[in-house]
Formats: sequence, structure tokens, C-alpha cells
Amino acid sequence: MSTSRILKWITGGGEAILAIPIIGGLLVISSYYSVLPLMLALHITTLILSNKDGGDTYPSILGIVTSCIAWIPIVGFIMHMITAILLLINAGKRDSASVKEMNGPL
Repeated sequence: MSTSRILKWITGGGEAILAIPIIGGLLVISSYYSVLPLMLALHITTLILSNKDGGDTYPSILGIVTSCIAWIPIVGFIMHMITAILLLINAGKRDSASVKEMNGPL
């Protein structure tokens, strides 16, 4: 499993936690919104590694957008939910780096 897929599982799980209506909101507010820049950094790292591995980058791009606008209460909830779903679905797919690992060097 490539590093980008592992990070997609991690960021997807983080987004899923933030998408839980009361718990996610309390987590964001109690951290003084510092969890959003942390998720932004993770999404940027995932984007770079996904691009390098030849995987899909759109879930990470959506995660970056979500991290930037998630401070808006209802919009943030919806964006966290959509981003979590897309990241977790995409993490379940094999990217080209994982296929290369399975097939060995050509």
C-alpha cells in the first residue's frame, strides 16, 4: 500500500470525525480551530504524494477547500461529510504505485 493511500485513509477518517455534527463542532471549537490548519497540512501532503504516485488528486483538493471554508458552521459540516466519503472511497481503490508494488519492476 502506497503512502498516499495510507494518508487518504487517515485524512478520510479525520474528515469523518469532523463531520459528526456535535462532536466535530466541539472538536474544532475546543481546539480553537487549530485542527483545520492541521487537516490542511495533511491534505496538502496527501495531494503531493498522490500526484507523485499517479493517484487521484481530486479528494485531496476538495480536502484543501474544505479546510479553508470549514469554519462556516453548516457549510463545514456538509463539506467534511462529502470530503470524507470521497477520500475513503478513493483510498479503497488501487493507485498506480500499489499496482507497481504488486507486479514488481518491469
